[in-house]
Amino acid sequence: MIAQVKLAFGIAAGFGLGALTVQALHAQAGPPAYVISEITVTDADAYNREYVPLANRALAESGQRRLASGGRTVALAGEPPASRIVVSVFENLEKARAAYSSPDYLAARAIGDRYGRLRIFAVEGLAQ
Repeated sequence: MIAQVKLAFGIAAGFGLGALTVQALHAQAGPPAYVISEITVTDADAYNREYVPLANRALAESGQRRLASGGRTVALAGEPPASRIVVSVFENLEKARAAYSSPDYLAARAIGDRYGRLRIFAVEGLAQ
């Protein structure tokens, strides 16, 4: 009987400690960062063939998760959007900034600038 009480107490203590650890890790993570890219493509074939594979490879290694990429876009207010919109999420603003200033992405961007006008910005999201 005493062994069962000790076991139950040990399980409860372990569960409580685990819950506190998970909560602390979530608190340290900080808010995510969303990157919005507005791209006016001037040469779609070259853009898709030369820039997109290099940029995708460079950003995939950075932890980027793409949420939207070139899908149907409609203006809800103001000017119409560029011909291509990409929305990505990163763990935080620092990781987004690092991804878009990495040597691999900057090399891809030099090619992309030949085939379109890119406007890329990041916004810090709300802590989850």
